[in-house]
Amino acid sequence: MSHRPRSGLAAVSSALLAMSRHLETRDVLKTIVASARELLDAQYAALGVPDDHGGFAQFVVDGVSDAQWKAIGPLPRQHGVLAAMLHEARPERLADVRKDPRFEGWPDAHPDLVDFLGLPIRDGDETIGALFLANKNCPKPEGSCGFTQEDEELLALLAQHAAIALTNARLYERSRELTIAEERSRLAHELHDAVSQKLFSLRLTAQAAAALVDRDPARAKGELHQVAALAAEAADELRAAVVELRPAALDEDGLIATLRTQIQVLDRAHTARVTFTGANYRALPAAQEEAVLRVAQEALHNALRHADAERVDVSVERRGPGAVLRISDDGTGFDPAAVGRAGRHLGLVSMRDRASGVGGTLTVDSVPGKGTTIELEVPGG
Repeated sequence: MSHRPRSGLAAVSSALLAMSRHLETRDVLKTIVASARELLDAQYAALGVPDDHGGFAQFVVDGVSDAQWKAIGPLPRQHGVLAAMLHEARPERLADVRKDPRFEGWPDAHPDLVDFLGLPIRDGDETIGALFLANKNCPKPEGSCGFTQEDEELLALLAQHAAIALTNARLYERSRELTIAEERSRLAHELHDAVSQKLFSLRLTAQAAAALVDRDPARAKGELHQVAALAAEAADELRAAVVELRPAALDEDGLIATLRTQIQVLDRAHTARVTFTGANYRALPAAQEEAVLRVAQEALHNALRHADAERVDVSVERRGPGAVLRISDDGTGFDPAAVGRAGRHLGLVSMRDRASGVGGTLTVDSVPGKGTTIELEVPGG
């Protein structure tokens, strides 16, 4: 019997309940990995969700510190034993992964893995993830450890429930995306109906005032007062619409989860590889978070639509009481000093306005043919 930190049945029950409690995909992945590592008493656990480009759309680890994970570098590719689990859809239980003929090494900062247990997470005929554990803890320092058949069976049970939890989380997120799209469509119609009517009335009243200026100045003055009143009403309605258009996900999930979800969608929708990392982030006031989100959206739009980038990397990290957003691409680049009015087409004016509106600073580093890096630093509350 392998060592268990808690009784087997209680631990399994706790893990399954924890997985079913979360609706966000990232939270489900983290819970699966943490539960697997605890259940099988391993030093390391990881779960990768494959993309369509030979890499991983998401990769969650447990047992590795943030500093270690940052030092390891980019997400792994689908090669070696990971590829076997994904493509051959079978468990892999190895006494020493380093001696397996499929082993292709790892980065210098990567922890040294020895005994290994991994298996695919499957939804019907589709492999939706690869879950693995490494370095089983020994009850005694001199003991010889390794994953057992019992461990493999327990992990297989966990993987079955993980597939259900992960599928449910994806369905929830897709449903919410549809709800947000429908709500934005409704707001767009309301904005068009209300403000367009106000602007039409404003135009007619201004024309009437212009026609009366010479022959009836008193009436013209009255019409101009009406123009001012209509303009104020239109401004109020626009302001109200803008407030209502603040992303619902930002209020519900926070900046990091909102950005991560949107970037995952972009990564699936475009041939370019789009990645996101969030490090040591602390929640900011609503205005700052919205500015960060809007600048990220604008910069991503530019990189994916206009820069012909093959890779776009987005990161948000804490800096003092505030935060720094960085968007880097390997696209065509440009000369920021020569942009001039074309900057409006690149969205730079909009991004600078967003930054200054919350007391932040925007820097643009770009060279023709060598990509672009946009950095937004915003203060804390």
